Amino acid sequence: MTETPPTLTALTAYLLSRTGKAARERVTARLASEGMRMWHMAVLAALADFGPHSQRELSARLNIDPSDVTKVLDELAALGRIDRAPDPGDRRRRVVTLNDEGAAALRRLDAQARAVQDDLLAPLDAAERRQLHDMLARLFVHLHGGGERENRG
Repeated sequence: MTETPPTLTALTAYLLSRTGKAARERVTARLASEGMRMWHMAVLAALADFGPHSQRELSARLNIDPSDVTKVLDELAALGRIDRAPDPGDRRRRVVTLNDEGAAALRRLDAQARAVQDDLLAPLDAAERRQLHDMLARLFVHLHGGGERENRG
């Protein structure tokens, strides 16, 4: 392996980018072992954490193109992990709901992602992990707006 230029490793943004890329690749590989992708997990998590959504609401919440949300929902429905039904208040809309199979799948995916996280954060002790999580959560809120603070890490 070649040494990374010190000019780059002196940039926190560079370290965040490279670390994030490595983390995403590892989580993606682990989720693939369950036959799922990150967007599948994101949709299941949104439904578990916030309840039923219209497809448009999921698109906005997760910042996914509406056509991509439709594809992800089609895949999740085919796997029996979500239910879609007409909205009783507006028959033109479809309401997406997490079902028991989807909740079980999310638990498995979360366990897989946390196993990767534990491996990635192995050099840090528990206090350092909490500190890193808290700092990243603050940066996330700064970049993506309020109401996103999350301390499950």
